[in-house]
Amino acid sequence: MSRIAHWDRVAIRFQRWAGLGGAYHRRLEDIFRFVVPPGKRILELGCGNGDLLAALKPSVGVGVDFSGEMIAHAGRAHPHLTFATLDVDDLSSLDGPFDVIILSDLVGDLWDVQRVLANLQRLCTPQSRIVINCYNRLWEPVLLATQALGLSRPRLLQNWLTRADLVNMLTLTDFEPVRMWEEVLLPLDIPLVAPFLNKVLVKLWPFKMLALSSFIMARPKPRDDARAAKPTVSVVVPARNEAGNIASLLSRMPEMGGGTEVVFVEGHSSDGTYATIEQEIARAPQRRCTLARQAGVGKGDAVRLGFARATGDVLMILDADLTVPPEDLPRFYDALVSGKGDFINGVRLVYPMEQEAMRLANLIANKFFSLAFSWLLGQPIKDTLCGTKVLWKSDYERIAAHRHYFGEVDPFGDFDLLFGAAKQGLKIVDLPIRYRDRTYGTTQIQRWKHGVLLLRMAIFACRRIKFV
Repeated sequence: MSRIAHWDRVAIRFQRWAGLGGAYHRRLEDIFRFVVPPGKRILELGCGNGDLLAALKPSVGVGVDFSGEMIAHAGRAHPHLTFATLDVDDLSSLDGPFDVIILSDLVGDLWDVQRVLANLQRLCTPQSRIVINCYNRLWEPVLLATQALGLSRPRLLQNWLTRADLVNMLTLTDFEPVRMWEEVLLPLDIPLVAPFLNKVLVKLWPFKMLALSSFIMARPKPRDDARAAKPTVSVVVPARNEAGNIASLLSRMPEMGGGTEVVFVEGHSSDGTYATIEQEIARAPQRRCTLARQAGVGKGDAVRLGFARATGDVLMILDADLTVPPEDLPRFYDALVSGKGDFINGVRLVYPMEQEAMRLANLIANKFFSLAFSWLLGQPIKDTLCGTKVLWKSDYERIAAHRHYFGEVDPFGDFDLLFGAAKQGLKIVDLPIRYRDRTYGTTQIQRWKHGVLLLRMAIFACRRIKFV
């Protein structure tokens, strides 16, 4: 009861003035808007006055707090949302599921963090995301000083959990981290200085170690019955000047899940690839095949057309050059369906390559961009340019629906998918493959021209993903 009384007094005292924390909470709203798309079913625990929940524009928004004064204020300020006076230790009266569950600056105040996290499993689907942020203990003297001076909300004795503590508690309650990052170096609204510190410098070492707030996005661990389903599969094959590979590709394509269709997208070939695909499809009537002729240019355009034509639950990309063997695709399927990841990314840089599989300049560029994009996306990405990528169709549709955020900047299609997957909070998992020599035709990659383009996209991604 004393804890409730404390926060009731805080709600009354700071109802009209947020103290020095106003700029900090506005920055939190910006961060959460970036990681949580609008239109989601959102539950916020410890919602306070409800401003953060309202800023996210949920389709269904539910806020929970044990302070009756906080909930009363939230209800008046945001009547279109649902608020309930509940102790987060007992959420049995709530009906789920929710797409996103937020614990913003809450775990430091909880009596039993593990119990609260365990109770969230009932309110989640396999696609749900938990987003937690909490204070860095290095800031304890500053926070205590501002509270003593009456400049910020007085808080109860804090847990001061480290990131390792939180990861351990998530593991104990059957959640796993998707990504972790730091935010906010200056919680004050100082023009020019605050944006530079809070959007740029805080993302760089060693400054990020001084950040006020640490963030973790987590997802429920895969359930044991995940493999019971037999989803259908669509393998999209972009093909330009690949006539000599089509017969082998189609004969070697494995059947997966509840059935496999092959979606060929031919792109302005000069070697009769389109006619060859037609002939091979006619020779294999037992296979489910679709053939489309690309109107635009570039592999990215071909992949988007193929995904639009695909009918399967699982979407795969397989380059027609056969440098990734079709026989490897079931391993991608198993990794996705078993829940190891939401986006399975092929990696060519683990096993030794055949002699002519990749030139030295290409190899160096791939390693550079793998490091750059691992940092940009906040998840380890060893190989950004492997053509084989696998994801659920439902997740791709979400990526496509928000493609306008990045724009049509990627002719390859790889980064369009990787950026979108990271923006949607998908867990990206690398899957090593043995990269083979091309046995027919020549590579479509123009090393220097495309290398410069990739560098431009990396700089673009800094502005759209990292420094936001």
